Amino acid sequence: MTVSRETVFGERLPLAERYAELLATSGVERGLIGPREVDRLWERHLFNCAAPVPRVPEGARVADVGSGAGLPGLVWAIARPDLHVTLIEPLLRRTTWLEEVVADLGLEGKVTVVRARAEEVDQTFDVVTSRAVAALDKLARWCMPLVKPGGLMLALKGRSAAEEVETARATLARLKAGDIVVATYGHRWDLEVPTTLVEVQRRQ
Repeated sequence: MTVSRETVFGERLPLAERYAELLATSGVERGLIGPREVDRLWERHLFNCAAPVPRVPEGARVADVGSGAGLPGLVWAIARPDLHVTLIEPLLRRTTWLEEVVADLGLEGKVTVVRARAEEVDQTFDVVTSRAVAALDKLARWCMPLVKPGGLMLALKGRSAAEEVETARATLARLKAGDIVVATYGHRWDLEVPTTLVEVQRRQ
């Protein structure tokens, strides 16, 4: 790993380090993250989530669907204080932990935790994101209705992203998808595994 934590998070590094500490302790104890992930928290999780942050428009209202341990939503809120992030998660034990972390990090004014399934949320956002939640076909049905016209769905995906896009094309078209791009981020940091992002613009 050649990139430094400070290069990625700058003056927000103390917040990122505290979040990583919480993930590695209470996050593991309460089943938010697997114990085997602790040794690779930075490279595989925090850096992976932070890599596509430049794609998020300035001052955007962001929703993280199926937020789990706050990846990527909390990472984005730490890296980008201009964003307003809503963490959407249906499980009580996860939302309780997320609320505790948001308070610990002093992000109450910028991050909101909502205990709900995506289909129960009745607002729209500039950007809707998710990571390791579901196949794109299913994910689009949850996320695209939350994207305001002209907004973006930014789904963090693995190597099968292009295949998932082909499988989901009919669903995406029905959900008013416009341009669809599969892009990778993290090359500037020389990440071992660059972050693959499916970027879907919702038509006006």
